[in-house]
Amino acid sequence: MGLFSSRRERRLWLWALAVVAAIFASLGFSGSQAELLADDNIAAVAFGLALLLVAAAILTDGLQSTPTRAEMAVAFGIAAVVLMALLRLTLAERSHLIEFGVLAVFIHAALTERADQGRGARLPGVVAILIVAAIGVVDEVIQLALPDRVFDPVDMLFNALAAVVAVGSSLLLARVRRGVRA
Repeated sequence: MGLFSSRRERRLWLWALAVVAAIFASLGFSGSQAELLADDNIAAVAFGLALLLVAAAILTDGLQSTPTRAEMAVAFGIAAVVLMALLRLTLAERSHLIEFGVLAVFIHAALTERADQGRGARLPGVVAILIVAAIGVVDEVIQLALPDRVFDPVDMLFNALAAVVAVGSSLLLARVRRGVRA
């Protein structure tokens, strides 16, 4: 396949690229678009939908077949902890955790697929977190040049935290799966 180790890896990198494109495209949102999310009802629906999509991404990355009771218990536990943490954050902080969490899942899955095919890095989880953190830094640096956006080092921390939570959750689910199956 050349650059990619499999068709699955290629698809995962394309999805990761689509997420990065969406993140960078959202840098142009300002004023009236941001005010739309100021409506509590619209923001709650958007946040709930995004949270469900993140959960689906983590579950499909960490669980490759029908989950056992132990796996479901771990998944629900992770979901409860993440949900409670997200409820304490502002809308902007939540969006960082969601966007960069999904990106981390795709990049981690692509790197894991590459490693499974014998062509990857040793620690795909760590590499995925570092890549997502670097993309988060680029996202914030771009905002230095945009008049309606604000450079915020705390956002870089949230981006990296999102990667840690998403990759860590995925790894925990995969570990539970291996323990149950062994």
